[in-house]
Amino acid sequence: MDKKQVGAWVMFDFANSVYPAVIVSVVFQIFFIEGVVGNEAGEGDALWGRAVSISALVVALSAPVLGAIADRAGVRKRFMGFYVAVCILGVSLFTTIDPGDVAWAFALFLVANIGFESCLVFYNAYLPDIAPPAKQGRVSGIGFGVGYAGSALGLVLAIPLAQAEQLWAVWVMVAVAFFVFSLPSFFFLPRDVPGEMSVGRAAAWGVTSFRALWNEVLSLKEMRRFLLAYFFYIDGVLTAIYMASTLASTTFGYEQTELIMLFLAIQIAALVGAFVMAKPTDTLGPKKVVTGVLGLWITIAVVIFFIETKEAFAVVGMLAGFGLGSIQAASRAFMAGLIPDGRESEMFGFYALCGKSSSVIGPLIFGQVALLTGGNQRLSVMSISVLFVVGALLLQRVQDPRVVAAG
Repeated sequence: MDKKQVGAWVMFDFANSVYPAVIVSVVFQIFFIEGVVGNEAGEGDALWGRAVSISALVVALSAPVLGAIADRAGVRKRFMGFYVAVCILGVSLFTTIDPGDVAWAFALFLVANIGFESCLVFYNAYLPDIAPPAKQGRVSGIGFGVGYAGSALGLVLAIPLAQAEQLWAVWVMVAVAFFVFSLPSFFFLPRDVPGEMSVGRAAAWGVTSFRALWNEVLSLKEMRRFLLAYFFYIDGVLTAIYMASTLASTTFGYEQTELIMLFLAIQIAALVGAFVMAKPTDTLGPKKVVTGVLGLWITIAVVIFFIETKEAFAVVGMLAGFGLGSIQAASRAFMAGLIPDGRESEMFGFYALCGKSSSVIGPLIFGQVALLTGGNQRLSVMSISVLFVVGALLLQRVQDPRVVAAG
């Protein structure tokens, strides 16, 4: 492995992780739900769920085509850079949002979140290029571990700004951090190499050939089985990420500063989980790691229904954080081990398709159950726990990537 390339790739995980921790999980989510919309009868929860779902749907529909274009035209890094810029622009414009600006806040979040989620498609596609199969679990785990360090740093910086009610400075901090810490990736990751098609020709081909692209995925038995399982279990994971803040604040009474401290602790737990399970992902195989963590998440979803105190929720949150870091890292390594050479961006586009199209469902279920039950978020959590069960069962049909590689 080229250590400089691995270091640059890992640093991008650090760069992009400030955004989901501060924007999606904590500060902007609460600002949007309670400060911009209002949440007396769950309307803020419902609208936030729709915003997350719409942005996820846009990424889901576009990622496979854009990934195929990037592979065939050799423009992976340029696409990654474009979507990083889109995310940074959207977050920078958060400074123009005032309470009551529902449509404007909704639109800017869509822009920022689409940029963020789309750039990850091309970033993830570098994993098979920079690490051999026997070390992909380790490198993926290190990336997520360092990424959660970025999340923790973002929350530490956000605490005094949120306490001073200087939310505009929080948005500026997130945008600057993403820009500065992503620069090594653009300097040191493998350069774009001209592909078999021009960008225009690849774009025309990609737009008109979605069925052919989908058939390519379906022809790979282990790939299609894994993506089906991933579709279900990652929906539960992403819904937990998106809705954890409103659950903590509404059901368990966390104030904003307490909420930031809680999520700081969860980021540290996730960092530990990603690092601790990085080597076992290579030695035991990603299938065993993902299955074990799904068992943990099923247990957590049930326990949340019964606990009452902030302290109990904090303990459960720490366990969830440990599972979050390990399941994300192991899933990325699992996927990387199943991809044929030369089709990395395309296949990670379908990885995003399954992840983001599924995450249209979970947040909508959570928000609508809360709305229909007068804000009962415990029932919302129980309603999404079935996703972990279905995903875990389907995953058992997938062979470990190392077995597939061995023939």
